[in-house]
Amino acid sequence: MEEKNKVCPACEKHTHRTEEEKKALTNRLNRIEGQIRGIKNMLERDAYCNDVLIQCSAVSSALSAFERELLRRHVRSCVVRDIKEGKEDVVDELLATLEKLM
Repeated sequence: MEEKNKVCPACEKHTHRTEEEKKALTNRLNRIEGQIRGIKNMLERDAYCNDVLIQCSAVSSALSAFERELLRRHVRSCVVRDIKEGKEDVVDELLATLEKLM
């Protein structure tokens, strides 16, 4: 029972986003979600492989753009704030994240 009550350290961190930021990021994700549904429909209609692959590439590009935007916002807000507060471990966290994204 005690194990169930433990809180994940990473889950304790939060980022405040303005309504405008949330809306912009959510809109990007909604477009990506629509593209994924489109690919699924293409498969159900037996679309030509090359056409499906091109759509997959478009989804990958859109997701990469979302990641870049989120990373940009993260560095400008969370990382800068933590460094100013003397929490230099955020640099190691950022480097680990960049390694995963590459």
